[in-house]
Amino acid sequence: MSDTLTVKTDPVPDTSRSTRPSYRVPLLLGRTLSALWPLADALVIVGLAVLSGLAYHWAIYGQSGPVLSYFHLGLGVAGLRLVLRQAKSYDPSKPKGTLRYEFYLWNATFLGIIVIAFFMKVSADYSRGAVVLYYVVGLPVLVTWQSFWRRSIREGYSSGALAVHRALLVGTPDRIAEFRDHHRPADLGLIVSGVVNWPEHVLADTALGRAALEDAIGHTIKRVRQSDVEEVVILVPWSYVNAINTIAEMFKTAPVRVRLVPETIMDRFFQLPMSRLGSLATLNLARPPLTVLEVLAKRTVDLVGATIGLLLALPVFIAVAVLIKLDSPGPVLFRQGRLGSNQKEFQIYKFRTMTTTEDGAEVSQAVSGDQRFTKIGQYLRRWNLDELPQLVNVLRGNMSLVGPRPHATTHDRDFETLVASYARRHNIKPGITGWAQVNGYRGPTDSIEKIEGRVDHDIYYIDNWSMLFDFYILLLTIVSPRAYRNAL
Repeated sequence: MSDTLTVKTDPVPDTSRSTRPSYRVPLLLGRTLSALWPLADALVIVGLAVLSGLAYHWAIYGQSGPVLSYFHLGLGVAGLRLVLRQAKSYDPSKPKGTLRYEFYLWNATFLGIIVIAFFMKVSADYSRGAVVLYYVVGLPVLVTWQSFWRRSIREGYSSGALAVHRALLVGTPDRIAEFRDHHRPADLGLIVSGVVNWPEHVLADTALGRAALEDAIGHTIKRVRQSDVEEVVILVPWSYVNAINTIAEMFKTAPVRVRLVPETIMDRFFQLPMSRLGSLATLNLARPPLTVLEVLAKRTVDLVGATIGLLLALPVFIAVAVLIKLDSPGPVLFRQGRLGSNQKEFQIYKFRTMTTTEDGAEVSQAVSGDQRFTKIGQYLRRWNLDELPQLVNVLRGNMSLVGPRPHATTHDRDFETLVASYARRHNIKPGITGWAQVNGYRGPTDSIEKIEGRVDHDIYYIDNWSMLFDFYILLLTIVSPRAYRNAL
């Protein structure tokens, strides 16, 4: 049956034992650089903490200051940042997120460190000036360092200098050609030692095909044992289910890593997790944005925060209510139908800021210079005070302190037809404030660009939710100028 097997070795460097030493340095270097990425990242963070402390104390006090304390600060920041990334492994050639993501991560880390230092009663051990210097200088230096490291790794992979594994491509000619058209092996960290072509009739589910496939696999495993190959990349059509089962079973005896490359359609889903449903393996295309424990934690914070907020804001409620009644006729509170979690409708509460109280099928958006604004209403909107009654919505469970801002129900129906992913905003409770709002996406949604920008930020929040993220957004709602931008 060996005549059914075609073996072709590509014109790539020979990997026989006589030339093996030429690969040792790049292989070792590539693996070392990839493995040391988290450590190198942590060393930069710790070094920045120590240098910031030294620089500040020498400039202000003429002495080095408590170097060990700043070393501990750097360790804390590096450790918490690693936890927040929630990444079990990280390819330094491919950045996990954008500059915006790194900005959020840096700020969330510092917020967490401040909270930890407060409860551990060690905040007095650090100069506020040195910590501020570390915070301000740290992010740009870290981003610059990461950019340099990633570029170096990518260039090393592309040139083959840092290729980390010798691989044998095994499969049908069409699938192998497709793989090489879509991927440069060097970019994947692979040195292609050779190619084994299997004609498709070898994969046929017939007695002759099964015998031919077993013979072909046996020859391939023998070749692997006699070479320095470290990985076998299987490239066969997934329609040959029985053949794939045979390949998976027989290649268990090969002393190397064996990878089965999926069809190209799976490239879209490669980041999705697998799980089991009884005896069935499934690909999780979607899941609830929060687990049961996360829902309970978020709800607990909402209840505590809303209760404290209502108690502290009680004098403001009374003062605003009086001003609204004196300013114009009408109710103090404005109620309007909004869609909440899972598109369930509820009544939102706001301080009335307009002479009209529209609800239902026809709701006109407020615009700059709107004649419907009351005198006091303009100030309430400008400083976000009109949203305070929504603390009651939070206590009732209709809303959360942080989440996508709810729109009038009729506007929701319209926006769903304009932005395909709009409905995802309803996968979580709406909030009094949100990631979109603290990034300037407030006011009228009178263009498709504004709607898409708001939706993009809301979906980012849903996909990257954490309790620290919520606290960070609440902090920005109070102190960030962007949170007050475009207010109407």
